[in-house]
Amino acid sequence: MTFAETDPEFENLLIYLRQSRGFDFTGYKRSTLMRRVSKRMQLLTIENFEEYLDYLEVHPEEFNYLLNTILINVTTFFRDLAAWKYIAEEILPNLIRNKKTSDQIRIWSAGCASGEEAYTLAILMVEILGVEEFRQRVKIYATDVDEDALNQARLATYSAKDVQTVPDELRQKYFEIVGNRYVFRQDLRRSVIFGRHDLLQDAPISRLDLLVSRNTLMYFNSETQGRILARFHFGLNDPGYLFLGKAEMLLMHSSLFTPLDLKNRIFTKVSSVNIRDRLLIMANSVDEESSGRLSRNLRLRDMGFDTAPIAQILIDFNGTLVMMNEQARTLFALSRKDLARPFQDLEISYRPVELRSLIEEAYSERRPVSLTNVERYLSNTEMQYLDVQITPLQETDTSFLGVSIAFHDVTRYIKLQDALQRSQQELETTNEELQSTNEELETTNEELQSTNEELETTNEELQSTNEELETMNEELQSTNEELQTINRELSDRTTELNRINIFMSSILGSLQAGIVVIDSSFNISTWNYMVEDLWGLRIDEVLGQSIFSLDIGLPVEQLRSPIRDSLSRKKQFQEMILDATNRRGRQIKCYLAITPLLGIEMQGVILMMVDVEKVSSMISTQEMEERREQD
Repeated sequence: MTFAETDPEFENLLIYLRQSRGFDFTGYKRSTLMRRVSKRMQLLTIENFEEYLDYLEVHPEEFNYLLNTILINVTTFFRDLAAWKYIAEEILPNLIRNKKTSDQIRIWSAGCASGEEAYTLAILMVEILGVEEFRQRVKIYATDVDEDALNQARLATYSAKDVQTVPDELRQKYFEIVGNRYVFRQDLRRSVIFGRHDLLQDAPISRLDLLVSRNTLMYFNSETQGRILARFHFGLNDPGYLFLGKAEMLLMHSSLFTPLDLKNRIFTKVSSVNIRDRLLIMANSVDEESSGRLSRNLRLRDMGFDTAPIAQILIDFNGTLVMMNEQARTLFALSRKDLARPFQDLEISYRPVELRSLIEEAYSERRPVSLTNVERYLSNTEMQYLDVQITPLQETDTSFLGVSIAFHDVTRYIKLQDALQRSQQELETTNEELQSTNEELETTNEELQSTNEELETTNEELQSTNEELETMNEELQSTNEELQTINRELSDRTTELNRINIFMSSILGSLQAGIVVIDSSFNISTWNYMVEDLWGLRIDEVLGQSIFSLDIGLPVEQLRSPIRDSLSRKKQFQEMILDATNRRGRQIKCYLAITPLLGIEMQGVILMMVDVEKVSSMISTQEMEERREQD
């Protein structure tokens, strides 16, 4: 089934989920997301997304089922064994070597599902550190957005199938068998902390040494992946390790992470030492004697900013005006009373140019934004020209302190430029050939640039296809597990039904009387061996046949009215003796008892029949035996 890239009805559904439930799916890949939602809709026989939105509004409990369908919780212990072997033999020992013996080790399993990978990390760390040091030094944070999966992870209880990928030695060492379930050791469980966390909306866990996020990024689009990876970069120590799934390559994010072992999808954080970090190092290293000099240097820096020849203002990340120099106060008629005011409330935020949108652009693109020759009207006849530059001030690669906005008065240069333009018009004719050559070079450069962009696009498409295939593989695995569960249930029911059938056959075979069960259409459904002995017909010859169609020595037509009375429940019990001829041609007196089937949904009648003479003979024989015993 194929889906359109943009479907208004589907987008409305996502908006409703975000507004009513606070869960933002907009960063997920549309093809995967539509496929998962459509799977849930098929179970409800709903045709389109608009109808499904209406269904959600009427049945709010449906959101939980939808969430469980979208969030594919496919994970196992030691998934991709070769990668975990590399983690155990290379990454974890190296991580521990770079730590002091008293330092804490912090690990984050992001998108932990039902907890198998978090407990795998715990097992490997205990194997290296030992139980006591593990409990004292290691914290493993395991997060997911699926509360049901987290509840299962907190129980730390798994089936025999779940732990079959754990080596026998480790399974015996780290799991206790309770009933038919395997429970992870409680004393180690306390070092694994589970919690709900949204990678897009919640702040990342910080000061991490290792971050494990396997086959989680592949569900998000490229832009959202970049936002999440920036948060991962912020959360990791320098250096720190990132362990991803086999479908996640990070080809487009080399500025944040570099491959350590691309085959096993293990990356290291790209170091980023900024000005703030260096100042902190300097501040921490000075002694009391030099602290005064540092204070004077800071005041000197502030005075230098205030007396700079270019107008400049500083706005923090919350949009508050925090600094402005003398040139800015003079140029825009600002005063110190304007400090700490929201920037959007000041005239400078929109005149002479709209600055708020440019600030957002600088934040989003993580680079300075410049405008040249901005016109500012001083009077009806006088015009001022300004060059404006908005520079984002970054504390780290992912965190902004604010922006610096500089206004450079270029009015004089513009006027000189106008004069030069008039004189340059005379030179334009001679520059035509040079311009033509330059245009040819630019065309060639654009073609090369276009080719490079096409190659990058192709690479991204291949990566996206790989992630999509891995996603579908996990969906198929999840569906296969569901089918296996259903198959086991059907097998158990079949076994129980067979046992009941054997039990019933044993009962019918043990009775010393003929038993016939007929349904509401007078067709035979049960015919035991005593009836076979009376009339000479086997069960396979009469099963499903009407009792009134049988050619036997019993006058079955005389039974029609009593059977109907029993079916209609007019009479609960009837008995009679009929003259009949058994299979040997011998005349007999046949005793019949007719009762309705009670207590079940199926309507029918039970006929019990015996040869009166044979029963009398058996009774006489029994009485003689009893007399002999008394004598």
